[in-house]
Amino acid sequence: MIFAGKRPNNLGVQDGKLAPCPPSPNCVCSQSSDQLHTIAPLSFTSTPEQVLAKLKSIIQSLPGTKIITETDDYLYAEFKTALMGFVDDVEFYLDRNTKIIHVRSASRLGYGDLGVNRQRIETIRAKFN
Repeated sequence: MIFAGKRPNNLGVQDGKLAPCPPSPNCVCSQSSDQLHTIAPLSFTSTPEQVLAKLKSIIQSLPGTKIITETDDYLYAEFKTALMGFVDDVEFYLDRNTKIIHVRSASRLGYGDLGVNRQRIETIRAKFN
């Protein structure tokens, strides 16, 4: 697909942090502090193993998803739009100490996203809760 773009090389968790969002409005991250990009993390009460299994099944139930990386505290998936094949990179970092899952969802290409990344995380949150 011509709109897939290249997979970013700054994904993953470094020192307990997901990559910061770029200045463009097509990214949300629970570790961002600015109004444009911030979004609430997910919280959980069950075991990390249960919560990751639940999260994985929710992600796989959404259209156009492909899980790329999965560890005992991190999940990275690509979400591809049906029509144009745009790809968004979505990450989940499970912090066992605080029982919080930090989230980051970012478009690979373009500037705006019409709120798609924020909406995706809120959809996942609704299914998660």
